[in-house]
Amino acid sequence: MKILLVCAGGMSTSVLMKKMEKYCAEKGEELTIKAVGANSYKELWRDYDCILTGPQIAYKLNDIKAEVEIPVAQIPSMDYALGNSANVMKLAHDITGK
Repeated sequence: MKILLVCAGGMSTSVLMKKMEKYCAEKGEELTIKAVGANSYKELWRDYDCILTGPQIAYKLNDIKAEVEIPVAQIPSMDYALGNSANVMKLAHDITGK
């Protein structure tokens, strides 16, 4: 699975990214993941299976969906805050069908 995490500046999603990398390594699941700021996804999205956004950029969700040709979803606030990798990976699998 290849996931592009998008938030306001890419910093808070970096924490989640590390937790997701650890979770997938423990589960034996292959994961390519990158955390970027909201202005960077346009150049990168073609290399990923989906985009997951942080709750702090909910206002950009529809714009991102309109500008890319891959599934996009917002990570629920509680899963984001707690770094719930299992739920975030389930969301990625659900929206990509992978």
